[in-house]
Amino acid sequence: MAASMRLLVRRAIRLSNRNIQVTAAARAPGRSGCCWGPSSCRCLSDAAEDRSTHFGFETVPETEKAKRVYKVFENVAQKYDVMNDAMSLGIHRVWKDMLLHAMHPQPGVRLLDVAGGTGDISFRFLEYVRSQQERQKRRAARSMQTPSWQDISNNYSKEDEDGPLESRAVVCDINKEMLKVGKQKADSMGISAGLSWVVGDAEELPFDDDQFDIYTIAFGIRNVTHIDQALQEALRVLKPGGRFMCLEFSKVTNPVLARLYDAYSFQMIPVLGEVIAGDWKSYQYLVESIRKFPNQEEFKGMIEDAGFYCVQYQNLTGGVVALHSGFKL
Repeated sequence: MAASMRLLVRRAIRLSNRNIQVTAAARAPGRSGCCWGPSSCRCLSDAAEDRSTHFGFETVPETEKAKRVYKVFENVAQKYDVMNDAMSLGIHRVWKDMLLHAMHPQPGVRLLDVAGGTGDISFRFLEYVRSQQERQKRRAARSMQTPSWQDISNNYSKEDEDGPLESRAVVCDINKEMLKVGKQKADSMGISAGLSWVVGDAEELPFDDDQFDIYTIAFGIRNVTHIDQALQEALRVLKPGGRFMCLEFSKVTNPVLARLYDAYSFQMIPVLGEVIAGDWKSYQYLVESIRKFPNQEEFKGMIEDAGFYCVQYQNLTGGVVALHSGFKL
């Protein structure tokens, strides 16, 4: 209830700010009088329609992009994982594993996986934490092979006070079809403990402030209409000391690899989309959206501007993908 009320308040504030900005622009020289009197509502509406953004290489009104992106992922949801394997030749699995190793989560942390769709990152997170718990238990068992009476007493009191540390992963995605596929995967894999599924917009997350230890978004932030707003939301929901991690396609650093990558992307990926998923246009958009996304340094600057500290990135596969990371202090 508290989260929903906060969400309504944030929406009201943003709407108010946008109206103020539009009204101020309307009263500027050359447009004086446009938003005075009965015509004010129409003028505000026109100004909203004037704001444009990119949908791949196409320029569209901001209000239209989210709907079109939703339709893309609604269309490809059932074949999304198969296409990831086909497009990347399976390398996307290595990239995601590298994200988890860089994250190195410990038992008890809470993960928010935004644009988490079919659950790949959250599944890996829960498995990684389980492996860490098992490792800690083995170390404890070895250290207790010849315990003193004091060690035994301390061990029992610690278990009674603390209990087992439980990690949780929340998969948040705006697209219900992607979440549906993710839930089906979780059921087939027998994964249920510590896992939640939430429909939510990266630009207006339905969570209270300071809730999560780690925020991840893998191959999703380039599809957001207002990236700066999504980054501010990431900062808001992270606890102090929390970590932001973004895995996203980026700019290839090697000129030869860049030419090969462009040829493969534009000539092969839409064809694979048509053959495997029956959808050429959606995968043409995905290829184009990669080229419109800021390069490594530009995106690093955007993360810093949002308020994160110690921001850095690591290029994977020659810059085909970059892993950006920052902390909320």
